[in-house]
Amino acid sequence: MQPSAADKFNMDKNTIIGLLLITAIIIGFSIYNRPSQEQIAAQKRMRDSLALVDNERAAATSNSFNDTLEDAANESIKGSNAADFFGAASTTAATAADTTVAANLALSDSLSLTASSNQIEETVVLENEKVRIRLNTLGGSIRSVQLKEYLQHTGDSLYLFQNDEARFNMDLFNRNSVRLSTETEVFTPIRSADGNSVTMRLQTTPEQYIDFVYTLPADEYMMDFEVRVAGMRNALHPESLTNFRMFWEQDIRQQEKGRMFENRYARIHYKYDRQDVQKMSESKDDQKELSDPLKWFAFKDQYFSAIVIGDKPFSNTILTSKVLDAPDHIKSYAAEVWVPGEMSAESDLITAGFNYYFGPVHFNTLKAYDKGVSDSTQKLELEETVYLGYRWLSWVNKWLVIPIFNFFLSLNWGMGLIILILTLLVKLVISPLTYKSYISSAKMRVLRPQIQELEKKFPGKEQDMMMKRQQATMELYNKVGVSPMSGCLPMLIQMPVLLALFFFFPSAIELRQQGFLWADDLSTFDSLISWSGDIPFVTKYLGNHISIFCLLMTVVNVFYTKYNMSMTDTGAQTMPGMKYMPIFMSVFMFFFLNSYPAGLNYYYFLSTLYTIVITLIMKQTINEDKILAELEANKKKPKKKSGFMARLAEAQKLQEKQAREKAKENAKRNYR
Repeated sequence: MQPSAADKFNMDKNTIIGLLLITAIIIGFSIYNRPSQEQIAAQKRMRDSLALVDNERAAATSNSFNDTLEDAANESIKGSNAADFFGAASTTAATAADTTVAANLALSDSLSLTASSNQIEETVVLENEKVRIRLNTLGGSIRSVQLKEYLQHTGDSLYLFQNDEARFNMDLFNRNSVRLSTETEVFTPIRSADGNSVTMRLQTTPEQYIDFVYTLPADEYMMDFEVRVAGMRNALHPESLTNFRMFWEQDIRQQEKGRMFENRYARIHYKYDRQDVQKMSESKDDQKELSDPLKWFAFKDQYFSAIVIGDKPFSNTILTSKVLDAPDHIKSYAAEVWVPGEMSAESDLITAGFNYYFGPVHFNTLKAYDKGVSDSTQKLELEETVYLGYRWLSWVNKWLVIPIFNFFLSLNWGMGLIILILTLLVKLVISPLTYKSYISSAKMRVLRPQIQELEKKFPGKEQDMMMKRQQATMELYNKVGVSPMSGCLPMLIQMPVLLALFFFFPSAIELRQQGFLWADDLSTFDSLISWSGDIPFVTKYLGNHISIFCLLMTVVNVFYTKYNMSMTDTGAQTMPGMKYMPIFMSVFMFFFLNSYPAGLNYYYFLSTLYTIVITLIMKQTINEDKILAELEANKKKPKKKSGFMARLAEAQKLQEKQAREKAKENAKRNYR
């Protein structure tokens, strides 16, 4: 079927208008974001100042700082421990004109570090009602995080990480470009009086020290972390006065029964400052080098996450994600960021900080951290780590499904009952569309004898006959006032709701370890029937189990598909094999959904079962003879073709004309 000349003109006109609009938007956006003359001048002054500072630094030291970042770890002369760090700093600073500074640094050179010489490694615990965090004096870092309200699928305590599964390090450089790596140093723990805070201190003198301050409020998943560097304003490299290089690595544990599905939802999320949340690949190794300021990044598995949120935006961020083939771990994440520091005007103190979130990927919990923030650019939007589908689809879950779901949760009903009621409510909301779709199929069904008469009138598979048959069919539809697309439109309208629920159930932590009937955990597949060993073809596509909820859903769906095919059969000829395609797709869905959460398959089972019941009720209550009488009455009324039907008829006539002309040309060619 070829488009008419009018259609081509309309298409071209619409295309041109669309391109002009896109061009106008791009130009307008560029003009809007163009910096003012004052901003351009300020940027120039900043560049000139930075260039001047860089020149001064180059004259003051023989080795560039950038080279130090790459080579310091391999240099044997320039050590990486605190004694060498402060000792080298004092040697350089002793030549300065400021004798007071030189004296202080000489003092630090003469003292050995108490933390390195007199202490042994030990652990300190911070905990509240929700989390238990174990800190280690070696590196002054977090060694383990336990979420006290949750368990692994095995029933064991749930740890985001333990021991060497997470690694933290912060690099500082002195004026002699010697690096201090905090992960190799032993800190001294200092507890606060209320027990909510622990300070890990690396100290040379009472005036010179590095503090890592951890503060865990009561009943919170969020922990504050602050870096304090005292007495070293004149000892640190200029770069370390304003930025600290921080490393955070974490191996992601397998917490759920379904490794494949958990792996699919485990990924790194990150948010640019004042911009949207982005995510990295979950299916393959990935790395992002981000030059723009970053507000936070999240190391996420399916239902839990470690999120690092900057007090000020991070810079020069490198995020790395690796898929692991290990028995107990699914991913390995790493982040290298520059944490901006701030020098105090009143004291010789440099501070920097951020917040750790160690907790569930729960929509309302994460969204609560933006409570009271009216400026949208200042919102954290941590709830975006809960994957609720594509952006154009997620609003259904955010504004419809989640509020309704949370309401029923507040009633303390069983999860099986909640899913049942949620299903009924969804079907009730879309019931007008279901009714309209059924009426449309009923109209097509009562016209079946007339369609079959047209099949007999224009038999055969020749192109000419097929076009005449199609044209006659469309004329019949136009006379009785039936559109073949009217049944599809209601289905398309309700698709966003159905797709939204497809993404909602795998992300709903509320389903985790909630049982119903034979399913112990509705957040993963039910495996009442399971086996060990590898069965060719079966294990590859089905796994080592059969989900009973998925099997029930498939059986009901096949029944409904066959019934619906018989109800919507118009008698028109179809391509061989296409008749059985819906049944094949229903069976295919069994293999596709067998490893999906039991809660999702339970919902699909209930939804399809409800549709069958409603269809049977409508079949008994709707008089098809009355529908046929109304359609026959429409034949007697003057009928103006709709825009769609008119264009379709015109296209058919044009196609028929072209076919006749082509047939004449072929006849002439054969005659010659």
